[in-house]
Amino acid sequence: MTKKPARGAAAHSITRVIHFCYGHRILGHRGKCRHLHGHNGVIEVTLRRPKLDRLGMVMDFERIKTLVEKWVRTTLDHKMLLHCRDPLAPVLRAEGEPVVTLRGNPTAENIARLVYARARASKLPVLCVRLWESRDSVAQYPGA
Repeated sequence: MTKKPARGAAAHSITRVIHFCYGHRILGHRGKCRHLHGHNGVIEVTLRRPKLDRLGMVMDFERIKTLVEKWVRTTLDHKMLLHCRDPLAPVLRAEGEPVVTLRGNPTAENIARLVYARARASKLPVLCVRLWESRDSVAQYPGA
């Protein structure tokens, strides 16, 4: 029988970086973010395990690529991310634009949470997801 590591015990982690582009706007925002605009986002998906597998890995990076990065490329990359109540969503769709709607505003925080949920649903031992909206601004889910 193997013991679980004690709380605070050392663990191994890996991070896969995913680059993608997206547009959005924030409903109800009073500043510039109320307008449609875009970002070259960077997602960091960090996995953590108490022990390495028989090959000496937390997990093969290819698995993150297959389960999360391909989903990001298909679902979020070069898409307009909007609140599900955004009146522009049906207009943009009618013009043939790729629109993805979220239950809340498509903030960096909510996008990070969305990617985290995808990683969890894929049974990955995800510690956190960080979304760099710009080189100076990052959101993390779950928080530290």
